[in-house]
Amino acid sequence: MNIKWLITGIAAIIMNFSLSAQVVSKDSINILKQQKEALKIGKKLNERKLELAKLENSVEKKSQNMQNTAQQAQTSANNNAEASNKLTGDAQDAKLASKASKTADNAKSDAKKARKASKNLDGLQNDIEDLKKKIAEDEAKLATLPPLPAPGN
Repeated sequence: MNIKWLITGIAAIIMNFSLSAQVVSKDSINILKQQKEALKIGKKLNERKLELAKLENSVEKKSQNMQNTAQQAQTSANNNAEASNKLTGDAQDAKLASKASKTADNAKSDAKKARKASKNLDGLQNDIEDLKKKIAEDEAKLATLPPLPAPGN
């Protein structure tokens, strides 16, 4: 009989230790969830900052491209005007008509390229502004969360 009580007591003590080891407070769980969220937002924030740096680095190249295409479009338009003026003087000249037609096609093509380059630059600037807004939102979210513990704590 004493052995039964002894075994039952030891079993109760072992079960008590195992049950108490499994209890985790709700505060700890909430803190861990907040830390997980902070890490997730921090990762996204870093990715967006990298993307922003890439976009900002490409602005100068796209601006230069837009300026070059606009200048080429203006040159083509001037050449077209010159060719059409020559054609006006002699409307029956087939060579002048052909040249005027080619310069008109070139002017049209160059104007299209200039519009496309301008549109690309505008899109890039819009993307940069959107990314800056998202970064600000992520930083605001991160500021509301408790700070992450230092490594090793």
